[in-house]
Amino acid sequence: MHRQKADESYVVGKGLPAVEAYLSIPEVIRVAKENHVDAVHPGYGYLSERPDFAKAVVDAGLRFIGPEPSIIEKLSDKIATRKIVADAKIPIIPGTDKLITTKEEALEFCKQLGLPVTFKAACGGISRGMQVVRDLKDVESSFDKASSEAEKAFGDGSIFIEKYIEKPRHIEVQVMGDKVGNVVHLYERDCSIQWQYQKLVEVAPAPNLEHDMREMMTEGAVKIAKSVGYENAGTVKFLLDDKGVYFMELNPRLHVQHTITEEITGIDLVQSQIHVAEGKTLPEIGLTQEKIQPHGFAIQCRVTAEDPANNFQPSTGCVEVLRSGGGMGIRVDAATSYAGAIISPFYDPLIVKVTSFALDLPSSAAKMARALREFRIRGVKNNLLFLLNILENQKFLNGTVNTSFIEENPQLFFFKKARNRAKKLMHFLGHILVNGPVTPLVTKIPPADVKPYVPSVPLDLSSEAIKRQEETGENTAVQPPKGYKQILNEGGPAAFAKAVRQHPGLLLMDTTYRDAHQSLLATRVRTHDLLAVSPYVAHNFSNLYALENWGGATFDVALR
Repeated sequence: MHRQKADESYVVGKGLPAVEAYLSIPEVIRVAKENHVDAVHPGYGYLSERPDFAKAVVDAGLRFIGPEPSIIEKLSDKIATRKIVADAKIPIIPGTDKLITTKEEALEFCKQLGLPVTFKAACGGISRGMQVVRDLKDVESSFDKASSEAEKAFGDGSIFIEKYIEKPRHIEVQVMGDKVGNVVHLYERDCSIQWQYQKLVEVAPAPNLEHDMREMMTEGAVKIAKSVGYENAGTVKFLLDDKGVYFMELNPRLHVQHTITEEITGIDLVQSQIHVAEGKTLPEIGLTQEKIQPHGFAIQCRVTAEDPANNFQPSTGCVEVLRSGGGMGIRVDAATSYAGAIISPFYDPLIVKVTSFALDLPSSAAKMARALREFRIRGVKNNLLFLLNILENQKFLNGTVNTSFIEENPQLFFFKKARNRAKKLMHFLGHILVNGPVTPLVTKIPPADVKPYVPSVPLDLSSEAIKRQEETGENTAVQPPKGYKQILNEGGPAAFAKAVRQHPGLLLMDTTYRDAHQSLLATRVRTHDLLAVSPYVAHNFSNLYALENWGGATFDVALR
């Protein structure tokens, strides 16, 4: 859909496999150069955290709408970033001090650190391939999975290992920097509701977060960003448990869930990114810390083509129907899908992002639930009912969730089966139209033999007519009065137009000859029946301007 709305669009990586096409830096640069592009926005994933991509864009003479390549390179080294954060006196999760590239290294470190641990991709920050290891015998298989996923998603299979924090809250702080050293935060988001480390529902600001804890994270995020000379939009992630706060990572890009930050602050983050890339300072675009104040609560739900009842298995195929909810306080980011779109197995099965906003969390959740109930998605499985269960859960409404929320609440997977009433009816009617009635009668009463009443018309009682009646056995009707059809036939368009202009009153078109009004289900009136009643109409309604026949989108107007 975004391609159809754009003024121009181009194929990147033609002939290459799907993901490889989007990871082809030379192809992106080629398309940009050939079509006189002056700036590149890297989006959320794929190449957005690759320093070699940012450098290629800059070397090609284009603006990269994000941090300088040197900053991305510094942050892409997760080990170096951990050292920078530790030097800034901000707590970090215990973990490796170098990248892990072999199973043997992974096993040795797990023995030193102790279990449980987390294997994470060294490049990228979308939790792709993250593996939790609780038993040494699972180290090799977990390493293979994490490394393989990292290679597929980011083109680099290196990983690093951290101590696994049990049941934390996942809090991330949005930061924005400029080219002269100014950095501000736009408060935090709670992204704790996850399934296998993929976020499903996010809330801003984080509910029930103590003031001191919020200040510690927001000020810490600004401090970290300044220590690396950060510019443009970035996301600083923290884990929070009963023992304290731990820095997790700094992603040098915008996140999918930036919409809720925009709702509570009123700041367009993508527009701000572009302004910073143009060289404007944060004060010049109105972004100073004292002016940024959170207001209300926003929730984002990711509506995906996944089956929650089957371990969130992605559902591929054609989106046959897509109808979105809406209304006050509802934002729908839906440029990626539409009726007729194909959900492929190569990409994230995200259909639409829905964001709600209200003054308090329960009201925002109620708006979101109402909007999701209005959605209709046909052709692929989806997680709408699962999301509704989350929104109506009391723990969620109280703001007391952590990253184990879904695993600890199996009732979230119990939901009523959705009814597809409209489509069921259409399938039934189509079957009847093609194959004829197949349902046996439920009673022995035969169908009614209805003979419709046909009103009579005046008969010609002249001697000539009576004689013809005796010869043929048929009644002869009196000729009906002349109407506009006869004027058109006899005098042509000019005579017809003159008669219409000279008519002193209002001219009417009768729409009785139609099929059940503007019907969606075509209950067609038979031509046989129209012909039977036409003589009566001709005698009694000769002063009509016109008759509308058939109706709906295929009507024709007959002047008679």
